[in-house]
Amino acid sequence: MPEERTGGGAAPRYLRTEDARQLRAMTFSPRLMVEGALSGKHRSRLRGASMEFHEYRAYTPGDPPAMVDWRVFARSDRLHLRTFRLETHLECHLFLDASASMGYGDGGLSKLEWASHFAAGLAYIVTLRQDRVSLTVFDEGPRAFLPPGGTRGHLRQILSLLEGNEARGRTDLAGALDKSLPLLRRRATVLVIGDFLADPGEVFRALSAYTHRGFRVFLLQILTPTELNLPGERTRRFADPETGRRVTAHPDTVRAAYREEIEAHQRRLAALASRRGIDCVQARTDQSWLGVLRDLVR
Repeated sequence: MPEERTGGGAAPRYLRTEDARQLRAMTFSPRLMVEGALSGKHRSRLRGASMEFHEYRAYTPGDPPAMVDWRVFARSDRLHLRTFRLETHLECHLFLDASASMGYGDGGLSKLEWASHFAAGLAYIVTLRQDRVSLTVFDEGPRAFLPPGGTRGHLRQILSLLEGNEARGRTDLAGALDKSLPLLRRRATVLVIGDFLADPGEVFRALSAYTHRGFRVFLLQILTPTELNLPGERTRRFADPETGRRVTAHPDTVRAAYREEIEAHQRRLAALASRRGIDCVQARTDQSWLGVLRDLVR
C-alpha cells in the first residue's frame, strides 16, 4: 500500500506511489516519542511466553517452575529461565478539521486537501512501522472516527475516509476535543491538524485534559498565503464560509489592521502552546506537505 493500479482504476488521491517512496525513507525522532509512540516497536522485557526469545538468566527462589528450561538443566545441572521480549504496538491519534473554512485555497490545494495529504502520509509511516493510528474527522463535533489500527486494511479505511471527506459545517475544535477524549483509551501521541481560526483559550482548555492524562500533543496549523497577507489591489467581497457573513472592502484599507489581528492570533496560539509544552507547527498551503512532514519527524 499504495498499490500500482492498472486497467483504468483510480490511483489513491492522497497517497500516490511516488509519495510513498519518499515516505518509506522517513524515520521518527525522539521529539515525537511518548513511551515510544511513533518511534516504532517498543520492547519490554517480560517473564513468560511472548513473541521473541530474549536471554537465559539464573533461577532465583520464587520464580515459576514452568519458566525453567529443563533441557539446559539436564546438560548443566543448573536451573536457568528463558526470558522473552514482548513487542507492543503504539498509537498515534490524528484529528483532522474538515469544517467549511478548511475548503479555502489560493488556487492550488485547499487547506483540507493539504491536510489530508499530510494525514495520509503520516498514517502510512505509522502503519508501515506496524504501529497503530486512529483518525477523527471533525467540524462542530466528531464527524467520523476510525479507532486505532495498524494493518494495510486499516490504512485503506483511512484513505477511503479522507477521499470521501469534504469541507462543511462550522468549527468547534474545543467541543470536538471534549467529545473525543473518551474514545481514546491509551496514552499516545495526538496530532491535531486544522486552521485553528478559533479562540486559542478555548482550544487549550480542551487540550489540557489530554496533557493531564499523559498524551503528547502536537498541533499543525495550516493556512493559505492569502489568509496571512490579504493581497489584492481592487475592491473585493469577503465571505465567511462558516457563517455566510459578507464584507465588501478594498484590501488596502483593511490590510494593516487585518495583518495585525492575524499576527496577534498566531502569537497567542504559539505562546499558549509553548507555555503548556505543546509543539505547534505553522505551515502554509504553498509549502510542500512532504517537506513539512519530513521536518516534523526528523
